[in-house]
Amino acid sequence: MNRYPVWKYAILVIALLVGVIYTLPNFFGEAPAVQVSSAKSTVKVDQAVLQKVESALSAASVKPDSLSLEGTSLRARFNTPDEQLKAKDVIQKALVTDPSDPMYIVALNLVSRSPDWLTAIGARPMYLGLDLRGGVHFMLQVDMAAALTKKAESYAGDLRSSMRDKNIRHGGVNRDGNSVTIRARDEATLAAARNLITDQFPDLTTTSAPDGTGFKLVATIKPEALRKVQEQALKQNIVTLHNRINELGVAEPVIQQQGLDRIVVQLPGVQDTAKAKDILGRTATLEVRMVDESSEARAAEMGSGPVPFGAEKYLDRNGQAIIVQKQVTLTGENLTDAQPGFDSQTQEPTVNLTLDAKGSRIFKDVTRENVGKRMAIILFEKGKGEVVTAPVIRGEIGGGRVQISGRMTTQEANDTSLLLRAGSLAAPMEIIEEYTIGPTLGADNISRGIHSVVWGMVAIAAFMCVYYMLFGVFSTIALSVNVLLLLAILSMLQATLTLPGIAAMALALGVAIDSNVLINERIREELRAGASPQAAIHAGYENAWHTILDSNVTTLIAGLALLAFGSGVVRGFAVVHCIGILTSMFSAVFFSRGLVNLWYGGKKKLKSISIGQVWKPAEGDGHRSVANRSSNN
Repeated sequence: MNRYPVWKYAILVIALLVGVIYTLPNFFGEAPAVQVSSAKSTVKVDQAVLQKVESALSAASVKPDSLSLEGTSLRARFNTPDEQLKAKDVIQKALVTDPSDPMYIVALNLVSRSPDWLTAIGARPMYLGLDLRGGVHFMLQVDMAAALTKKAESYAGDLRSSMRDKNIRHGGVNRDGNSVTIRARDEATLAAARNLITDQFPDLTTTSAPDGTGFKLVATIKPEALRKVQEQALKQNIVTLHNRINELGVAEPVIQQQGLDRIVVQLPGVQDTAKAKDILGRTATLEVRMVDESSEARAAEMGSGPVPFGAEKYLDRNGQAIIVQKQVTLTGENLTDAQPGFDSQTQEPTVNLTLDAKGSRIFKDVTRENVGKRMAIILFEKGKGEVVTAPVIRGEIGGGRVQISGRMTTQEANDTSLLLRAGSLAAPMEIIEEYTIGPTLGADNISRGIHSVVWGMVAIAAFMCVYYMLFGVFSTIALSVNVLLLLAILSMLQATLTLPGIAAMALALGVAIDSNVLINERIREELRAGASPQAAIHAGYENAWHTILDSNVTTLIAGLALLAFGSGVVRGFAVVHCIGILTSMFSAVFFSRGLVNLWYGGKKKLKSISIGQVWKPAEGDGHRSVANRSSNN
């Protein structure tokens, strides 16, 4: 009756092993490390950089505990902070040859001390939030007025180009706030302009009025289109911030929207506010220029001559010099989208660009007049320009869709499209709030949080063992397994643990033990009714399961609502809360039943069980008496 098949015990053992393995990394602590990341969007941290760092450290007799590429950065782990500081100086000297124009960022960091075999199987510690690890907090205000002004200017330029293509003669197209004013000399021109806007610009609404001897047509951006512009500006800024913060080596940054025009940025583990500000405030612009094909320019590229007048010298991602004309053909303002793809004929990786109306017209004219020549796409960051790509123009390109190809790998096509799409901010931002949480305060919060959970668990365990005796021991073991599985799942998901998360963990203990209380009391009820111990155990678990399921499902629904609609600390609480409910149902029912079955299931003539005092009605007088304290066989 109360026996598990072998496969159920196998599941319990596997769950226990997985829980132990994936919880272990959280107990090894953090080691001082040096992180190397790219200071420029076109520079990559690859195997060649790793070998260079390894050689520099070896020459300086500095031996790292580990040296590996992690994502887009390189991390070297050391034993002591002294070795960390010495290694930083060595790596800085080896990689940053020009301090005024650094190619790499060498920063101090902390990494997990987990053994390599744990890291190899994906066992990593949980990330700690700002309140536990310390770091910096920023509140950024996005200048939506600038984004709307930029959009209105774009519409004004597109209207000029479209009216020129349709041969509609107007008296001027000017931006007035978020509106575009078109002056027409007669009603025919007014009607033609209105029809053009209706057909090609669905996001604009028009009103007309007499204006002296002529007419004035005012095109205003629709409210839903304004909201869309604001949302897109906010999303692009968030994507750009994510890309930039990767350079700081922050394990789990918090970058989220707050309200309609604000962005919250939290950088756990970062104490250098000035460096964080520098990264967040970086500006990047895109320019398209023609490559100078003259003999003087070729000589300048080879280093055998000066840069010709009216030209400038820039380097590509391979360090090759390219001489380009100073005249700017297109800017990033004319680029609306950039996506990686493949050429339909050669199947080579490509970057597919989408231009606005003004950019389409300019690009069509430029490509028609410069077939066979090269065109450079330059990305400017901190006043320094680098050539992202310089393809050869093979023919006239119209329609606003441009395909860039030329010996690119799939990864390079993805990187280039990302740079072109999100290399700059859609709207300027201003820091309106900032504060720093020191690591000492974070460590104190961790200590207090751990003590609250541990002592809460000790109090629960003491009560359960005293009140339910051996079944209380089973419940306590199941509770410990619940905490183990909760930590393991949070580590596997690489979730961020915050103070509200620790509070949710303490709440999960109460939810988990409540399920065991329901089971134990249900077993007591069966014993009072005269059921045999084996039958009482079976009925107690079977009947209590439905009650446990109903209560936990309703609680889970509330947690999922917090997870779906909450943000920040509320979301951090909800993640731990929801996972804790699921692990508590497994440990309280499945795991504790396995322990009970293992202890009592093989006893055929079981007369009593150790579950504390069982109250039974007295015979004859209707009073209640206390049955003797039962004990296990």
